[in-house]
Amino acid sequence: MRDRSKTTAVAFTMLLFLCCIPSAHVSAELTPDERLAEQGLTLLALRNDTIDTNQDGDIDAVRVVVVLNSTQSQNEMIVKLRGLHKEREVLEVQEIAFESQTNISLVYDSWSTGEHDLRLDFFDRDGDFIATYPLPTFLLRPALQIPRVNLGLDAAQSIQTGETCTINRDFSDETGPRYGETGVRTFIGAPFSVLDTQQSLDCSSWPAGDYELKETYRNGLGQTAESTLNFTIFNRPPPDFTLGVMGHQNTTDTPCSIMVQSEQSMDYTPMTKVWSIQGTVIQDANSTSLDCSNLGPGVHLVTLEIITEKMISSTEGTNIIRLPSQEQMANESIALPSTSLGSDTETKSVGWFSIGILALVVTILVFLMLVRVREEQPLDLPNLGPEPQILADGSPDAQGLPTTVDDQGMLWRQHPDGSVDWWDQDWRIWHRW
Repeated sequence: MRDRSKTTAVAFTMLLFLCCIPSAHVSAELTPDERLAEQGLTLLALRNDTIDTNQDGDIDAVRVVVVLNSTQSQNEMIVKLRGLHKEREVLEVQEIAFESQTNISLVYDSWSTGEHDLRLDFFDRDGDFIATYPLPTFLLRPALQIPRVNLGLDAAQSIQTGETCTINRDFSDETGPRYGETGVRTFIGAPFSVLDTQQSLDCSSWPAGDYELKETYRNGLGQTAESTLNFTIFNRPPPDFTLGVMGHQNTTDTPCSIMVQSEQSMDYTPMTKVWSIQGTVIQDANSTSLDCSNLGPGVHLVTLEIITEKMISSTEGTNIIRLPSQEQMANESIALPSTSLGSDTETKSVGWFSIGILALVVTILVFLMLVRVREEQPLDLPNLGPEPQILADGSPDAQGLPTTVDDQGMLWRQHPDGSVDWWDQDWRIWHRW
């Protein structure tokens, strides 16, 4: 009986020991304040202030203020404010060094609309964990600007090659850089490489064609933005112009000039202009006008070719008549073309008698040509081929040679040397086989 009581006492003692183990473990878990106390720190105050940054009536940020006291002369630590939203965590980190007491202020900005779970963590200067303080859950609406990309075209409604054309790239992202999550911009559709630093693109030098531009952006928080721009650049038509002349049919001692005239709203100044006189190119005459006062008497063909920067050209020409000056020397007038006096030009009459004799001679010649009799000549007729080789009754003339008819109804004749002929019913002649 005594042994049984002893065994029961031992079992009861062991049961009490096992029951005490969990409570000892629980008592070993230190509170955040106790963990700070082990480092010689005391949390004097912890306050959460909601902020409406853009004053739109919605909470978009939370300011966490911490007051710490230390028994040590020198303290270095790291404080992290964590925000969890949509299974993505962002951090606001602050490294501090202080003596005795310090105030710490950290601001958490909302990057997306919804519930954000906040937590405050303390680490020593080596990054080893000290303590954590859970904070309330806040319903926030971001004031930070989400990623935005916009492509704008600054050009005429119908764009031609060489015309003013600018593409403006409007981009902004306040959320990604705020948390060190800057993303990547991607630009496609341009004929040349485009850098992120190019806020505007000069498309006046782009070749003609249909363009579909697209720019996309995605930051490290998963936020995206996209913009597209479609437009067409048409080939500039060749220059359409005419040549206006001043001094045509004037004497060589009067001014003369040729000017480009056009109804196109086209600037010909940067284009290449090639002037030619009688096919000879005039050097260093790249202008829209030409002084033709130095042209001598006579008719001169002047041409102008205008070439655009895309090597599209047009050519126009005009004839200029320059008359001799009235103040020419006698020896110079001999070598120059004579000037017509119009109705005042003196003419010499041939006489009616001479005209009558000439008409009579022509009449006699025509009469002789019409009444001349030619001898009859035999007509040369073309050879129509060999004459038919048939008898009087229309049957083939075998000329005494033996004949035979084959299975196809073809008539044959055989010569003494063994050679044969076949009868052509259409031409009615014998053909050698």
